[in-house]
Amino acid sequence: MIRLFRVFIPASVIGLLVSEAILILFSYVLAVFLIPGTDPEVFLLDDRGLLRIAIVGGCVMFGIYFHDLYWKFRIQSKVLLVQQFCLVLGLSFMIQALLTYLHLSEFTLPKWIMIIGSGLMLVLVPGWRVLYEVLVLRALRRSRVLFLGWSPLAGEIYDRIIERPEMGLEAVGYLANEGGREPGPDPLRRLGEVSQLRDVAHEVKPDRIVVSMSERRGAMPVQDLLDLRFSGIPIEEAPALYEATFGRVPTQSLRPSQLIFSAELGPRANRVAFQSLYNFAIALAGAILLLPVMALTAVVVRVSSAGPVLFRQNRVGRNGEIFTLYKFRSMYRDAEAATGAVWATRDDPRITPVGRLIRKLRLDELPQLFNVLRGEMSIVGPRPERPEFVEVLSEQIPYYRQRFCVKPGITGWAQINHKYGDTLEDTIVKLEYDLYYIKNLAFSMDMYIMFHTVKVMLLSRGSQ
Repeated sequence: MIRLFRVFIPASVIGLLVSEAILILFSYVLAVFLIPGTDPEVFLLDDRGLLRIAIVGGCVMFGIYFHDLYWKFRIQSKVLLVQQFCLVLGLSFMIQALLTYLHLSEFTLPKWIMIIGSGLMLVLVPGWRVLYEVLVLRALRRSRVLFLGWSPLAGEIYDRIIERPEMGLEAVGYLANEGGREPGPDPLRRLGEVSQLRDVAHEVKPDRIVVSMSERRGAMPVQDLLDLRFSGIPIEEAPALYEATFGRVPTQSLRPSQLIFSAELGPRANRVAFQSLYNFAIALAGAILLLPVMALTAVVVRVSSAGPVLFRQNRVGRNGEIFTLYKFRSMYRDAEAATGAVWATRDDPRITPVGRLIRKLRLDELPQLFNVLRGEMSIVGPRPERPEFVEVLSEQIPYYRQRFCVKPGITGWAQINHKYGDTLEDTIVKLEYDLYYIKNLAFSMDMYIMFHTVKVMLLSRGSQ
């Protein structure tokens, strides 16, 4: 896997993205040569043909991305795959029509180049994707992983390896002493006991050894691990591989010493200061550009139900400081008068009909841009929680208070990766994503999260 934007991305996914981009551009360039009476050199170089093709290619690539075709990598149905690419092309045709309607024809492709190029792309790209999975992924040598010891954490990693073969990992087996707490899953083989590490490693030739021993005192084959490490085999702890494959920090195996002595754990002062600068700039630009949308939303909220336009609520910010969060009101007035503070739930009866719509479109979050301008929030960060819930969750969930070392955000790593949920288990998973974000806080990761947030908003995903 390759680390980009502080996120681990499978090399096979990057390879597919680059190769498909080349094929898409090739399809439309080839169409130029196939149209009778068209001078390819004049069109491509003098009539902005390459720019027009790049615009269409970019629309197609965004359509593929929005259909999760770089996440749902495995092909379940070839017919469904072609249908998805037809929808992607439909979006591209709509954007071309919009550009024509706006009298921007100099950025659109001529009709027959668009039609023939799209037809070529509809044959070449899905066909290449099928070949890529059959030939490239299966022929690509995967990194062989040997587990030293077995634990629930190792089990989750193994399930992830099976679920996502594009990560390029292959579990060859595990070593565990007789009577271990957790037996490995079928069909993963137990290759022997921990003391046989050197012999087993010589036999199976792993590319990496992942240490996942629940009990290490007196059981860790330190000398064997040292010898294997100096022979060139990477040795890593299971939590490190878990972070790379899941994109979150596993709290179930997290020890305080790992946080205290970690050289990578943020937030670093220079990154936080820089984040404040670009957050202010983005929030100011966003508030100005979206002012008409906010004004319209305010009017709709005001006339749809009795109560104030803005909803104000105390939330916990950085270092536990309390601040007032602003949102467009989406609930009935005095919705918690009888119940007190309760978590929002799916299909919450306290939400007005208009409130459901603005929540679905994320319009209720727009006033938080002013919280960013006031320095109370960031564009990206852990979601701010209510003081009543923080007190309870801090007692129930280890390391929960550590999420308050950075400013809370309008969007975040947990919001683009985890579905909406209102259970304690969901809160723990979101905390693990938040800890990963805090550990890797950087401008590049913030840009990555903002980019993905657009898809989450348009497809109505994530938490509320």
